[in-house]
Formats: sequence, structure tokens, C-alpha cells
Amino acid sequence: MTRQQPSLFDLPTALPGGLRYAEEAVTAEEARRLVEAFAGLPFEAFDFHGFKGNRRIVSYGSRYDFSASRLAEAEPLPGFLEPARRAAAGFAGVDVEVLEHAMVTEYAPGAGIGWHRDRPEFDKVVGLSLGAPATLRLRRREGSGWIRAALPLEPRSIYLLDGPARQDWQHSIAPGDSLRYSITFRSLR
Repeated sequence: MTRQQPSLFDLPTALPGGLRYAEEAVTAEEARRLVEAFAGLPFEAFDFHGFKGNRRIVSYGSRYDFSASRLAEAEPLPGFLEPARRAAAGFAGVDVEVLEHAMVTEYAPGAGIGWHRDRPEFDKVVGLSLGAPATLRLRRREGSGWIRAALPLEPRSIYLLDGPARQDWQHSIAPGDSLRYSITFRSLR
């Protein structure tokens, strides 16, 4: 008997262990303030071994240098990110100082992120979604196919990837049709 790979429409009802999600992680006013602050950031195209991604990023605290395959220093976290960092730490149940890395990502219409796991130097991953809604897709290999799940990310929502969701599952962000931002906070191993 041949097992078929499930389609994206045959999604499991349960999300992976270690994935948590909540809406309204920040107020509408705080979200507006953050997006206004992003206008002055020195965004650069995401660079993966010379391939320029269709999203733009700015990293703080540390950044992953794909050409050297290691973490590198980055500018310190700016003060305007501290309220979001506190919200992310509270949601993840960690001290604020544990979230040493922050990356602000700008997704122009049509931009997304392909399938990946965050680099092993990072531990917990906390994402705050701003602007347009998005879909966080997840997949885990099972036999010759994949088990898949999807989570709609509403504006001002937050998610945590920890445990099996962080270690055993890959994730991606589906391309959207409107401008979206995210702030991804990570702890280091």
C-alpha cells in the first residue's frame, strides 16, 4: 500500500507540541508605534550565501552570518523594541535578558519565507506579527511524506516555537498580498 502525502487542505486539528499562540499581544497603539519606528530602520535584503531573499531584515544583539556559518555581533537592541521584548519574554515564560537576539523583518507583498528550522545556536523563537495577517506553515517528515499544519497569524499576535515545534518541525511563512512586519526574538543556546 502506498501512502500519499497529505495536501495542505488535509491539516491535522492539533498543532505541534511546543507551539503556543495568542492574539492581541500588544495594543493597537503599540503596534502603530512599532510600525512607525520601522520606517527609519536600515533594512537590507535577507542574504543566504549570496542569494538575496524577497524580505528585508534588521538584526539586533546578534545576527547569523551564513557566509561564515556563525553568530556575529549586531547593534544593541534599540529602546523602542523593549516593550515588545518584555511582552515576548512574558509570553515565553523567560527573563527579558534571555531574549538576546531580535530581528525585524519587512515582508513586501508577495514575500514569505521558505521551509527551514532556525539555526541550532538559537533556542526559543518568539514571533510578534504586525501589519497584514499571515499563515505560519509547519511540516514534519513522516516516512516518505510530511505531516503538515498551518496557523493563521493575526496582526498583533504572538507565537512561541519551543520543544518539538522548534526541534522536529520545519516552518515557513506563506507569501501575503499586503505589507507585513514581524519581530522575532530568540534566546541563545
